[in-house]
Amino acid sequence: MYKIFLLSFFVLFSIPTTCSSQTHADNERPSKPNVLLILTDDLGWQDVKCYDVDEPSPFETPNIDQLSKEGVMFWQAYSPAPTCSPSRGAILSGKHPVRLERTNVRGGHPPLPFNHGSTLISPWMRGALDTSEVTIAESLQSNGYKTGHSGKWHVGAARSDEPLPKQQGFDFSEHGFGSHQKMKDRTTGFATTDPSDPFYLDEEGFPFDDITQDGIDFMDASKADPFFLYYCSRLVHTPIHTRSEALLKKYYEKLGIDYPRESDVWDEAGQRNAYYAAMVETIDHYTGLLLKYLKETEDPRWPGHMLIENTYVIFTSDNGGMERHTKEIITDNYPLDKGKINAKEGGVRVPLIITGPNIASNVESNVIVNGIDFYPTILSWTGTKKQENQILDGADLSTLLDKDPTDSKLVIDPWTGASRNSMMWHFPNSSMQSTLRIGDYKLVRNYTDTKERTTLDLYQLYENGSKRVDIEESKNLALEMPEKAKAMNELLQERLDQLNARYPFLNPTSKKALPNQSKAPTVADHGSDGNTVWVSFKNNGAKVTKAELIYTTNGGIKGEIWFPVPMTLKDNKASVTLPEGTTHYVFNLVDENNYLISYPDAGYQKLTKVFATKAISVK
Repeated sequence: MYKIFLLSFFVLFSIPTTCSSQTHADNERPSKPNVLLILTDDLGWQDVKCYDVDEPSPFETPNIDQLSKEGVMFWQAYSPAPTCSPSRGAILSGKHPVRLERTNVRGGHPPLPFNHGSTLISPWMRGALDTSEVTIAESLQSNGYKTGHSGKWHVGAARSDEPLPKQQGFDFSEHGFGSHQKMKDRTTGFATTDPSDPFYLDEEGFPFDDITQDGIDFMDASKADPFFLYYCSRLVHTPIHTRSEALLKKYYEKLGIDYPRESDVWDEAGQRNAYYAAMVETIDHYTGLLLKYLKETEDPRWPGHMLIENTYVIFTSDNGGMERHTKEIITDNYPLDKGKINAKEGGVRVPLIITGPNIASNVESNVIVNGIDFYPTILSWTGTKKQENQILDGADLSTLLDKDPTDSKLVIDPWTGASRNSMMWHFPNSSMQSTLRIGDYKLVRNYTDTKERTTLDLYQLYENGSKRVDIEESKNLALEMPEKAKAMNELLQERLDQLNARYPFLNPTSKKALPNQSKAPTVADHGSDGNTVWVSFKNNGAKVTKAELIYTTNGGIKGEIWFPVPMTLKDNKASVTLPEGTTHYVFNLVDENNYLISYPDAGYQKLTKVFATKAISVK
C-alpha cells in the first residue's frame, strides 16, 4: 500500500536524508533506535480483544493481539487524564496535566458554570500547550532524530489549534481526518474499490486512510536517519460510523441483528454497536499496516535487518472508552466503572503494549504505568539528554522493560526517588473529581455543593497488586476504613498543592439553594486609574479571600485566549495593573465559602461563545 504513494510524498515534503553517514559498516545495531508511538482516540480497555475479561467482546483486533505477543502487555496502564487534550499534552511534555494547567479538553476562557444555574463552576485552565514546554519531539530533534506527526493534534488553542506541531519540534506534520471524516449519512455512501474513490477499499476491504498513509510515508522518507513518529488516529472517537459496508454487515451478522435495522439509534447495552465494532477493527487494521511496513522494510542504517528490529513501538489510547454519546450507546468498559470524562477506572485505564529491541515477548505485566512515563522512557532508549532544569513527572520504564517487566520495584518515582506505588489524577471539570491510587487502593474525592465541599470514596482494586478484588469500584470502603481514606486524602492534597492545582467553585447564581449562598459578596462598582483597574464589593457576611483579573489580548474573535493574574485586596476593594496588550477583562472574587463572583457575569461554558462580548473592554 505504501509503495503506491511514495512519489507524491517525496515531491511534496522532501525530508532530507543522510543514508551513507548513518550506515553501520560493521553491521552492529545502530545506537539510536526508531520510535513509533501509536495513540488511538477513545479506545477503551475492554475494546481490544487481548484485554478481554469476563464477558467475551465481539470486537476483532488480530494485529493488536499479535503485537501483545511480541512485547509487554500492561494490564494496569493509565492515561494521564480522562479526556483527550490534557492526556496528549502530558504525553508530549512529560508533565502532569495539573502542572501544565490543562485538565480538560478546551480552556483559555474565564471560569464558567457548565450550564445556566449549575451548582459548581470549573476553574480556569490554559487554552493550549504553552510554547515554552519542551516536547519529546524537540528533545529528539536535538539528538539528530527526524520527527513526524500524522493525524490528530488537539493540544493547541480552540479554532486555531496553535501552537501547531511544527512549532513544537515536528519536522513533518499532516492533520488529516483519514477515513473517519464525517459522513452525511452513515447508512449510505459507503466506499468502493474504485481507485478514484478518496476512501477506496484495499484488498482486505478497509477504506484508505490518509493519516496512516502519511505516517508510513514519513517513516519511509526518514528511515536513513533515526526517526520518531507520533501517529494519532481519529479512531475510535465520535462520529460513530464506518465507510466499509461489508465490515458493518459482518458485525450485524456477528451480533445477530438483521441488516439494516429499522432504527439507526443504537441503544442496546453492552458492546453491541455494529458501527463501533467496525471502527475498532479498522484501527486494528491501520495499526497492522504500520507494523507491516516496519517488518517488511530493510533498515538502510543496518543492512540485512528490517526496521522493526531497531524500532520501539508503543500502542495505547488517550483515555478510556466513551460509553455513550447523546442517545447512543457506543461501547461498555465493564467491569470497569464509568468511561471517558470520568476519573474512575473506566475513564483512565487504557490498553498499553510496548515492543522493541531487548524487550521480552509475550509478557503480561500488572505494574502500574502511565502515559506520562513515555517521555523519560524514550529519552533513555534514544540516549537523549534531558533539558537543563526540565521537570518530568513520569517514570523511566526502560529498566523495567529491559530487566523484568513484572517487577514494580524497577519503576522509580521522580516525586519520591523510591519505587513508585502511587498515581494521581485531577479532573475539576465535568465529573468534578480528584483521585489517588496507592498500591491496591484507590481514593476518589468528589467535589460537591455541600458544606463539606467534598465526599470521599475508597475502593480496593486488587490484593497484592494482581489478584482482582473490586476493579468495578462497586464497594465503597470509606466508612469502613476512615483512617486510610483520610491519610490518602491528605497525600492527595499534598500532591495537588505541590502542583498548584485549581479547584471547582460554588456558583452564587445556582438554581439549587446552597449553604451560605446569601452571604456571597456583590460587586458595588468598578473603574480604572490609568493602567490600574479596580473593583469594589459589598461584604454580605462572607469575607473575600482571593481576587483575580481574567484578561485577554485578543478579545472579540473566535479562539480568544484568557489568562489570570492576581489582584491586591484591601478594604473591600481589589486592584491590579492591566497586563500589556489587554483588550478585555473580567473580575473574579472568591469568598471564604468558595463562591466565585464573576463580574461581568460571563454566562456558561459554550465553545462557540466569544467571551469578550460580556467582558469589560479596554478603550
